Amino acid sequence: MSHPTVIEIVNDSPAAEAGLSVGAELVAVNGIVPSDVIEYQQLVDDADPELTIRDSGGQRNLLLSKNAGEPLGIRLSSSIFDRVQTCDNHCEFCFIYQLPPGMRESLYLKDDDYRLSFLYGNFTTLTRFTELDLARVVEERLGPLYVSIHATDPEVRTRMLRNPRGATSLRWLRALLDYDVTVHGQVVLCPGINAGSVFEQTAAEILARYRGLASVGIVPLGLSRYNTEASLRVHTAEEAAADLDTIHFWQDEAMRRIGRRMFFASDELYLVAKRPIPPRAAYEDFPQHENGIGMIRTFTDEIGALSGGGEADLPIMTGEWRTIPSAPGEGYRAPRHIGSDPSAGDGPVGVLTGTYGAAALEPLLPQLERLCGRSLHILAVENRFFGGNTAVAGLLVGADLRDAITNNSRSVSRYLLPDVALSGDAFLDDMSLGDLRAASPVPIIVTPATAGGLIEGAAA
Repeated sequence: MSHPTVIEIVNDSPAAEAGLSVGAELVAVNGIVPSDVIEYQQLVDDADPELTIRDSGGQRNLLLSKNAGEPLGIRLSSSIFDRVQTCDNHCEFCFIYQLPPGMRESLYLKDDDYRLSFLYGNFTTLTRFTELDLARVVEERLGPLYVSIHATDPEVRTRMLRNPRGATSLRWLRALLDYDVTVHGQVVLCPGINAGSVFEQTAAEILARYRGLASVGIVPLGLSRYNTEASLRVHTAEEAAADLDTIHFWQDEAMRRIGRRMFFASDELYLVAKRPIPPRAAYEDFPQHENGIGMIRTFTDEIGALSGGGEADLPIMTGEWRTIPSAPGEGYRAPRHIGSDPSAGDGPVGVLTGTYGAAALEPLLPQLERLCGRSLHILAVENRFFGGNTAVAGLLVGADLRDAITNNSRSVSRYLLPDVALSGDAFLDDMSLGDLRAASPVPIIVTPATAGGLIEGAAA
């Protein structure tokens, strides 16, 4: 058991009034050693909790004065205090197996922990789920959860996960739905493996056996140049179009049978198939927006709303970490330096993004330029670090961004960088934002990956 440390204290909060300091190690609450931030939050929701802490003065108890339900006023360094439940699958399509050597250790950790699914929207296969886990999820109403389905055929799922429990672990999905736990599903489509007719069967069985699922996101396989699996390949345009036709068919079937679409295709499939992005109604409430499903539609509609002088209705960020005051932001949710730069000039603005992002932005360029009041240069950054079909902005690395800036012949007054490329202030290749800024001839402004964020960054 590792104990979390305090990384932030809110001014004038009960924690601040009690003299708790940043860097203190949290050992227990009311004599109970919590296993995660969920249990911790439940304990400190009571009135006048007693914390056992360890700091430079040693270990001691600290009694805090507060009302029941009043926030304690701290943020912790981690969400899981005991051991993260790691994944015992060996999926041939797992992107972690496609990472180059030498990256930071945390990137190679495969988690299959339902708590991280609840907190951050991570997908779990349920192959390590237990009766005790089910009891806790049901008792504490830990939903929504996010489950990787991939295929409902037991043999296909076992083969894909390379784990014999893959054939039986969907029984936990059935149990979760029976207890009315909200669950979102995912299918990673691999051509020649679980796409085509296999996906037809999966969609049919989901609608027959798991119709209580809140949504099912269908995303295409992502491959890096480090892939060693000969059976894996990316979608052709024709295959993407055929899979979209299947998804749309089962959307219609779901509407007819249960009154909602249930199945949602990723933006990437539409881009690969060169198909238009569906209208807003086709995404309902955008249940898997952060899974790359409906991002282009929300961005486009946001531009329309801003052009009309209104405000856009943007999807809520996935995961319940945002409702737990003490839970830290992780990954691209970690705090970043977002804002203006007074040294930026008033000339054209360079927009850094992946090749998929560029394909989505180019048709919207005239509207964006009108809203920004200045010309924009969309700089599609090729992902040479990962290679393959890794073309999303969230996988951009510092070295490729630096090379793109160095080789850009267009004169710009600043560059805008989408925040999803950063974890805190570092890229996936461990280059810091500061190092990238030092290599750029003009300021780099980090912006939220929204139309409003881009417009604000261009005007800052």
